Order: sequence, then structure tokens, then C-alpha cells
Amino acid sequence: MLNDTITHAERELYLTLLELAQQQPSAYEWLTRLPTWLNDIKDKANYAHAPAYQASVARLPNLTVNYVDLNSDVLTIDASLNQSQYKQTTALLKQLMPWRKGPFQIGDDESGIKIDTEWHSDWKWQRVAPHLGRLDGRRVLDVGGGSGYHGWRMAGAGADTVIIIDPSCLFYHQFMAIRHFVGSADAHETGRYRTHYIPVPLEALPEHSQLFDTVFSMGVLYHRQSPFEHLQQLRGQLVKGGELVLETLVMEGDANTVLVPHDRYAQMNNVYFLPSVAALIGWLEKVGFSDVRCVDVAVTSVKEQRQTEWMTYHSLADFLDPNDSTKTIEGYPAPMRATLIAKK
Repeated sequence: MLNDTITHAERELYLTLLELAQQQPSAYEWLTRLPTWLNDIKDKANYAHAPAYQASVARLPNLTVNYVDLNSDVLTIDASLNQSQYKQTTALLKQLMPWRKGPFQIGDDESGIKIDTEWHSDWKWQRVAPHLGRLDGRRVLDVGGGSGYHGWRMAGAGADTVIIIDPSCLFYHQFMAIRHFVGSADAHETGRYRTHYIPVPLEALPEHSQLFDTVFSMGVLYHRQSPFEHLQQLRGQLVKGGELVLETLVMEGDANTVLVPHDRYAQMNNVYFLPSVAALIGWLEKVGFSDVRCVDVAVTSVKEQRQTEWMTYHSLADFLDPNDSTKTIEGYPAPMRATLIAKK
């Protein structure tokens, strides 16, 4: 028997935007575009694997869920699985590989399914969370949210509404797989879901919506050919006085230091600008942000990003100089990430 998880989640998204539009008319433009956004991600002409991903989510079994913990480092869905359900669920979730952002657990500690993702996304959340303004009751946009791990953590921290955006067809269906098991555990007292996913990039959103109290952009800026445009788009989604949380790759250096990789950086061919922290602060101020501060700088380790059973391709260890782990295989400084917080 097939489940209706995706249909139900998309209906909840529509109703959430409809309620929002009654308070904030700029949300009506989102509602106008929503059918196209949701249809495009399922179109085999756009994404060859889309039908297979949909089928994997639809075939996930309905489990007896004891509780859901959105505040745990391992996002936990404690459920009872018999042997048949364990095998079926594991096989279906593995059809949605590679799993990059997590971790997740479905079942109990001893016999559950642990999705050990490429990234310890919980480590990033531990670095970011202590510096955030309160999320309680706030509307949050998570740009480039991947499988949705951080979005779930934002809901767990008390956000009233979380909208995750990412154009990846795979990540969208990974989110829906987790949504299937989370069920209504993140719902308001009214029963309305608090955590939603729209499969589009930031530039697809209506400009200057000014709908969100907090906007996250983590691991996105260095992929943008026009970083200033990205920062302006982020600012346009914030209410006046709203908070931006920006996490990106940076370099050591002064306010004039920006690395532009000639070809690849850590084997990624879509990395364009890696500024120093001082330069990045200047960029944010230039587009109109204030109270800009750097709250964390961390070198990415091969323990935080690595190959696992759930992500079997090359990972960070393969992208560093085998004789000098402080450098990428191309000879650039190894990945270092900074988190900055700013006000609109």
C-alpha cells in the first residue's frame, strides 16, 4: 500500500502559505508560483530519477512512532520496526543515496536504522546555535538546506514556521522520506506542520518578500558566481530588524583578501569566491547589513566530512593533499568555514 506523504506535505505547505498571505500579502506571489515549483521537481524531463525517488518515498511503511526528538544531535524517530519493516525501510532509504546532511535515526538505539551521513551536520549546528537570536515563534528560511537536517533542528528550537529551499530533486525526496516518519510531531496545536520544503534556489523566490525573521545561508555563498547578488537576495527575504546567519568558506587574510580558484577547489568546480572574514564583513555591510559579527571559524576535518555506508563516493580526505592536509589537492589552503551573523 502506498503512502501519501508527499501530497500531504505539499498540501500543508500550501495552507501555511495561504495563512501567511492573509497577514503578509507578499506571500501571494509565492502561492502563485508554488504549483510550478512543485510540478517541475517531479517532471522526468527535468530530473530523470524523479519518478524513482517518488516511488521510494511512497513505498515507505507506516510505523508505530513512539516519539520524535528534533533537538537531538542525531535527529531521532523512535519507532518499532519488525524485521520486514527494517529491511524494507533500509532498502528504500538507500535508494535515496547519497545522504550528505544528517545524521538521522529511525527506530531504537539497538536495532534502528542509523543514517550516518557524509557530514556531521550536528557539529555545524553546535557551532552556530549558541550565537543565534531566539528562534521561538519566528519564521525562518533555510537557503540551500540539503536534506533538511538543519531545518528540523530549527523547528526543534521553537521556530513557528521553517521553509527550507534547495533545488536538488534528491534532497527534496530525502526530506520527504524523513517527513514520512516525523509525521505531525512538528505540528502546531492546530495540527499544521511547521517544517516545509520548496525545491527551488534562492533566485527563484519573489524578490523583497520580507517574510522571514531569520534567514540561514550555510554552505551556499561560495557556489554563487555573484556573491553580492546572493547577499542582496538574502536581505530581501528578511523583515526589518531580521537576522541573517551566513556560513561559508573563508581564507586567512585582510579586508582585501579574496581567493578565486583558477579551476577547482577541493575538487569542486563550482567554487567561485572565498573571502577573508574581514572582506566578508565588508561585503555584508556594503549591501546594507549592520551589527555584523563573526561568531565562529573552524577548519573542516576529515571526521566532520567523510565517506560512510550512506555516502560511498569520494569525500574530504580524497580532496586534500595526501602529503599535507593543510592544503587541498590543488594546493590551496584546506577548507575553513566561518559563521557570521548580521542584522537587516
